[in-house]
Amino acid sequence: MSSIEIKKVANGEDLKSFIEFHYDLYAGSPYDVPNLYKDEWNTLSKDKNAAFEFCEAEYYLAFKDNKIAGRVAAIINHKANQKWERKDVRFGWIDFIDDIDVSTALLDAVADFGRTKGMETIAGPLGFTDMDPEGMLTMGFDQLGTMATSYNYDYYPKHMEAMSGWEKDVDYLEYKINVPDAIPEKFVKLSEMIQKRYNLRIKKLTKKDIFEGGYGKKIFNLINSTYKDLYGFSELTDRQIDQYIEQYFPFANLEFITVIEDGNKDNQIAGMGITLPSLSRALQKCKKGRLFPFGWWHVLRVIKFAKTEGIDLLLLGFLPEYRAKGANALLFYDLIPRYIKHGFKWGETQVEMETNDSVQSQWDIFETVNHKRRRCFKKSL
Repeated sequence: MSSIEIKKVANGEDLKSFIEFHYDLYAGSPYDVPNLYKDEWNTLSKDKNAAFEFCEAEYYLAFKDNKIAGRVAAIINHKANQKWERKDVRFGWIDFIDDIDVSTALLDAVADFGRTKGMETIAGPLGFTDMDPEGMLTMGFDQLGTMATSYNYDYYPKHMEAMSGWEKDVDYLEYKINVPDAIPEKFVKLSEMIQKRYNLRIKKLTKKDIFEGGYGKKIFNLINSTYKDLYGFSELTDRQIDQYIEQYFPFANLEFITVIEDGNKDNQIAGMGITLPSLSRALQKCKKGRLFPFGWWHVLRVIKFAKTEGIDLLLLGFLPEYRAKGANALLFYDLIPRYIKHGFKWGETQVEMETNDSVQSQWDIFETVNHKRRRCFKKSL
């Protein structure tokens, strides 16, 4: 342990090193999907990320033999702690070489930070909010990652198991779904019946709807309502919502976003699905997370022309009163023909709590495989 030095990120140059360590550690990996450098910078910068209205954080770098050997973020989400009546310090953005002295020193730094703030438990990997990657990969190391999740080598969970005091807090599942050649006739009849019986309507959005018609805010308000009981969730603030609208919707292909409205309640949003043609391969071609000089072309081909094999099911949610009515079927009634038209071969769900049977049951109509599993760990301080 004496050969490991922990340094707190103190300036912009340190933060640059913090971000770029992941690119260096995973250079050449066929499975890791690097985040864009600019997005990482904006998320980690305390003057840019709206989550710092209710979060505080410090970042640490581990050095071995005068070289960066690991990194970690220590985060306290005060809003989540208050809601869930916990005193957690979170660890996130954790990466390290295969040296247990390095991983131990990094997590000890997070624990020490938590203790100075009166925290009682360390938990993670977690980000500032549910909009950030969460969970450490424990199965699926030979599977391509996604833009919304993080990849890690198989030795990461082995280190967690080797260190004392750590235990499972929650597990997440991810599924790969084969896009069918056609919508099953039974599914078509069910969707049409639901529309007639409950006066539910499929709405396709325009940019004007999102930025001038208030649908951007409506969608994220729906997320606040439908995700409120999920592990570690903290309600998005108005500033966060504005930030996410400006960050993601200008570049979204609205063909793959569907909103369901209730005609009996002044077109109240009953549910929504935000899906996105997979950017995984395109992002792998962005050297160190940069769009220039050549990465932009690969990303543009996906965003504008859907030139990719898969679709990421990023955010799906329905108000509780509509779940029992089967309203989620309307999403796929609208979206599956679009997936078929563009030649998508598979879809990928994002993280789902292993205990969330209602979410997992919506994939029953498809041919699926549970190809990834993630875990959040916890330890008493």
